[in-house]
Amino acid sequence: MIVTCVTIYVKKEYINEFVEATLENHTHSIEEAGNFRFDVLQSNDDETKFLLYEAYKTKEAAAEHKKTAHYLKWRDTVAVWMERPREGVGYSAIAPNISLINR
Repeated sequence: MIVTCVTIYVKKEYINEFVEATLENHTHSIEEAGNFRFDVLQSNDDETKFLLYEAYKTKEAAAEHKKTAHYLKWRDTVAVWMERPREGVGYSAIAPNISLINR
């Protein structure tokens, strides 16, 4: 399982629009065949800080996500609303063990 955690800071005046666009991306992302999770989180301490937790079965599935129409629309739409460039950090899952999930 491949996980990417994306930290995003949004300009305060665009929070509502960002949430709306990101929820649309979330709705389509969780329908992708290779997707396990696509969580959208907002910080309790800083309303402008968001975290996207994206879990995909394989590196290929994660790469395919970035080619989808919904991702490309989201990326282009929210870019001007960001306070600074988003930061994505990739991880490989140790637990849960993907072989156990696929049983």
